[in-house]
Parts: sequence; structure tokens; C-alpha cells
Amino acid sequence: MATAVGHRIGRDEIIWAFGPELEPVLEVEPGETVTFETNDCFTGQITSEDDLVTEIDFDRVNSATGPVAVKGAEPGDSLVAEILDVRPTDVGFACLIPGFGQLIDQVDAPVTRLFRVTDGWIEMNERVRFPAQPMVGVVGVATDGETLTNGLAGRHGGNLDDHLHGKGARMYFPVRQPGGLFAVGDMHASMGDGEVCFTGVEIAGEVDIRFDLLKGKQATWPVTELADRWVPHATANEYDEALRLCCEESARLLVDEWEFTLEDAFIFLSVACDAGVAQACKPAPGFGTIARFAIPKLDATPRPFRVSQT
Repeated sequence: MATAVGHRIGRDEIIWAFGPELEPVLEVEPGETVTFETNDCFTGQITSEDDLVTEIDFDRVNSATGPVAVKGAEPGDSLVAEILDVRPTDVGFACLIPGFGQLIDQVDAPVTRLFRVTDGWIEMNERVRFPAQPMVGVVGVATDGETLTNGLAGRHGGNLDDHLHGKGARMYFPVRQPGGLFAVGDMHASMGDGEVCFTGVEIAGEVDIRFDLLKGKQATWPVTELADRWVPHATANEYDEALRLCCEESARLLVDEWEFTLEDAFIFLSVACDAGVAQACKPAPGFGTIARFAIPKLDATPRPFRVSQT
């Protein structure tokens, strides 16, 4: 196991799948910060609009930098990963992939488009310019059984592709193995909610993560906390099943942590919360749907988990 000076991990320290037997490249104490250098999802295989996804090695996509072990993290705990900053490089790419996406039967594919990132803005072409919203797509921890490639999401996290996972997000991951074993990659300079063409602006960069632990509490899937809301996730192959699982997860947290009845939790999710889809690209052979609920931070629901103040 390497000891990183200043807790920085280079983009050559990567994994291609999350499983139960990951080996850490770094171990840190709760409260410490690590800078992860990340690759773009194509791992440098696309460098111009002449490079097409049909010509790349798909065994080299969605690399994740790490993993990092957090001292004291044990099964039954939550590993907390807070994104302090996300810094993309200045050039990224988005693609149309044959067979993937809502309008794919109406457009030419494959196609690669270059995006330039300057001073917090993204230039799509000479007419279209919009604010960058840097985020990370692959964020996860070791599993307790099945090994899943980084392109897939599950109860461990993985390819969540949630555009909320930018600066300021706190992500709670259920610890399945000692140390948690966290890895992150697949940065986007911007991605619309739902990712309907199966890519965002894929780009390399750096992300700063501060780690913490929540002892003795965890959800089934990752939960994200933002300044004004918290967001349980769930994943399944089809929309309706992913949404059902996410509704159950959200209701369970309201009942177990904040003393709602199941009936009140069900009504509250309907009248005060927003259902959403973090990854909605269909058709997408072999890939599922990530659903989420945005639960507002009220006096009755101030955070995902009730934590003793003593």
C-alpha cells in the first residue's frame, strides 16, 4: 500500500470494477482529504472529433481512481465522501453511440463533438455557450459479493451519473468491507439530468474528497446530502422498478430515522418531494436506470440520518 504525500492519487492508480476484494492504494483517517486525478470516461482514447466510440476499446472505459480505505470503517457504517471541489481540464467530448439513447433511430451515429471549457463556461459551438457544472459519474465502494464493472450502478454506488454530485455534495455509502474502499472517476464538465444520449461532456480533471464516518447507520443504496435536500438512490433495469425501490428506500429512512408512519411517509413523498432519474438513457443494452427522491430539509427531515448530539 502506497503512502501518498499530501494525499494525492494519480490517474494511473485505477480500477475497472467494484468487487469485494479491492486492495487500497491509500489509507486515511476520518476527516482527511484526498485529491483524485481522474481520467475521462474514454481513458484518453478520444482526442478529437475524428475519433469515434465505435473504434475504442470498451474494456478501457469508466476508470475509477483509487481505492482509498478509511480507518475505522466497518460493515454497518456509512462512509461519507464530501466533494470539496471538482476541476475539469479545458477540453471534453460528447458522443452519439449506435444503439444507445432516446432519439438514436433519428440521428446519425456515431458522432463525436468537442467542447471547450474556459473560466467556468462550456462552448458547444460558435453559437451555444453555457455554464459548466462539473460533477463525477462513477463513485462507489467495495461490494459484499458480486463484482460489477464501473459502467454499472448498484447498492455500492458505481456509475450513478447523478449531476448533483458536484462541489458541496456529501455522499453516504453503505460500508460492505473494512475500510469502505472508495474510488471515483468518470468526470463530466456538464451533463443534463437523465443523460439521454448516454454521455455528458466527458473530461479528465481533479476532484477533492474529504472523508468521514457515520458509525452504525447506513441505507441500502447511497444517499446524497445537499444544502437544501437529501437524495436517496436506487437502481434497477427498468424505470418503474427503480422508482419503486427508491420510493421504498426513501420511506424506510423517513420511518426509521424520523418517526414517520409508513402512511405519512408515502403521502409526504407525494406532496413535498420530487422523484427524478439520474440516468434515463434508453435503449441502453445491459444498463439500468438510477432513480432518486429529493427530500427537502425541514425541521422534521433535517438530514438523511438521525445523529445523536451527545
